[in-house]
Amino acid sequence: MREIAPVLEVEDLCVSYGKVEALHHANLMVGAGQIVTVIGPNGAGKTTMLSAVMGLLPCSRGQIRFQGQLRSAAEVEEMVALGANLVPESRALFGEMSVEDNLLLGAFTRYRSGDRDSAGTMEEVFRIFPRLKERRTQHAGTLSGGERQMLALARALMAKPKLLMLDEPSLGLAPLIVKDIFRVIASLKDTGVAILLVEQNARAALQVADYAYVLETGEIALEGPSRQLIDDPKVVESYLGLGGRH
Repeated sequence: MREIAPVLEVEDLCVSYGKVEALHHANLMVGAGQIVTVIGPNGAGKTTMLSAVMGLLPCSRGQIRFQGQLRSAAEVEEMVALGANLVPESRALFGEMSVEDNLLLGAFTRYRSGDRDSAGTMEEVFRIFPRLKERRTQHAGTLSGGERQMLALARALMAKPKLLMLDEPSLGLAPLIVKDIFRVIASLKDTGVAILLVEQNARAALQVADYAYVLETGEIALEGPSRQLIDDPKVVESYLGLGGRH
């Protein structure tokens, strides 16, 4: 058992699309200040899991406890209000708006609840992503792929989330940019945010995560501390390749 206060607990999460069950009795936990990753092949149900946790899939069943509050069926507005934030695979930026305006939108929920410290939060975000400060007046649509991913992460941080869920942050990025993105993700632990990371790049994910789950055909096949899974023969063979142990 992991002795750590849970931010998110998922029990018996199932998702069906018609007669096809995409997620079958999945259980996971994300502790305060932890990076937890879910790895697995394309089509295993990783994105479905994040969407169900966030409350985007009314077809889901199971129990989700977030910030101590039990949700038999999560609703996205409630999850956002409680402090959950999802960075989708598509990044979902507003391309015709500036970097700065995209960031301000990330703080909208806080602003609506009376928090007016978005300028201070933006400076904190710029310290993490100095490249975005240099491009603060640029339209988001003119940024490179890596910069757009940074902006998507930064916009999520503007909400000061308790739980940050990342869906395939390395997708479509060059290897050097992937290294930068994962360096930033690892550094976010210092902010105290809990991170649930869904990723096909198993090697990079296991290197930054504290705990890991392997999802195969909708079921949790393996779980354990990342340092153990990175040496597990099945994980090495299936996800890390012949050089996995090195």
